[in-house]
Amino acid sequence: MVDFLASYGLFLAKALTVVGALILVIVAVAAVASRNKKDNKEGYLSVHSMNETLEDMEHALKEVVLDPEVYKQQLKAEEKQDKIDAKARKKALKKAEPVAEAERKRVYVLDFDGDIKASELEPMREEITAVLTMATEKDEVVVRLESPGGMVHSYGLASSQLERIKRQGVPLTVCVDKVAASGGYMMACLADKIIAAPFSILGSIGVVAQLPNFHRLLKKHDIDYEVLTAGEYKRTLTVMGENTEKGRQKFVEELEDTHCLFKEFVGEFRPQVDLDKVATGEVWFGRRALAVNLIDEISTSDEYLTKACADADVFLVRYEYKKTLQDRISEMSVKTTDSLFTKWAGRILNSHLLAK
Repeated sequence: MVDFLASYGLFLAKALTVVGALILVIVAVAAVASRNKKDNKEGYLSVHSMNETLEDMEHALKEVVLDPEVYKQQLKAEEKQDKIDAKARKKALKKAEPVAEAERKRVYVLDFDGDIKASELEPMREEITAVLTMATEKDEVVVRLESPGGMVHSYGLASSQLERIKRQGVPLTVCVDKVAASGGYMMACLADKIIAAPFSILGSIGVVAQLPNFHRLLKKHDIDYEVLTAGEYKRTLTVMGENTEKGRQKFVEELEDTHCLFKEFVGEFRPQVDLDKVATGEVWFGRRALAVNLIDEISTSDEYLTKACADADVFLVRYEYKKTLQDRISEMSVKTTDSLFTKWAGRILNSHLLAK
């Protein structure tokens, strides 16, 4: 059995090496081919009715759970009501009367899954532009926000995009199921209402910067590294050069100023928050965040949107980019690699357990 496992492991290693090499070549070729097209991707707006999705899920469950005859009767009753509603709308249009359904509230749902560079900013700004062509003060925009924060300028711009919604007078709600910290909370605090799951993480109203310095290592090996600047504070701290106490103090001063701007921003949009208490860089779980006014309500986005479907037309709005052949090859390569390693790792583990 031991010899078999050894041979099997050697074969597996060779196979994975060949497959991995092929995948790396494919990814490299795809990256080079798509490099010049990266900034010219064409996108399209995708809109889906969450009411219809919820209704389809309900019917799928009823079809299995309910007695066939009962389910058939319910379907007939719904179809009959739909026909009555359709006739009423048609009649109202002929008489140039306002259609009751036209007055029904619309809820537009956007998703923002943030990384350190706030990469989701580009599609979000397109989604907001599209939504604001129709949204009114009677409607609502719901942003399902997940982000641990990142670059100040990136999240500053992302926050400015959400501010466009408020400036047009459209109610804005932010739902946080997992995390909205630092730059993520900078975005969330703009909302008229912040809803968070009980154990989601919020806050981190602070600023951090860290960088290594290799000056002493370079000096030890007699390697000179020169930093030439025009302007006293053009460069405060560097990775390779020798840092001075004056430059360090200036860097900290800039961090403090950024923190002040962050606090002023939060205070402007959530005046009910005690900044001296919450702007310490700490984070709070959802239940604790409610106690310090960082949020307004405890709930998940699923619960909030499901309830909204009862009284409003809820639409999931996405701005998606058309995937090039290179993009698809890259995605396929990553998925294939992940699948292969997961599959073979499982087999090795099972073989090991069986051998014992």
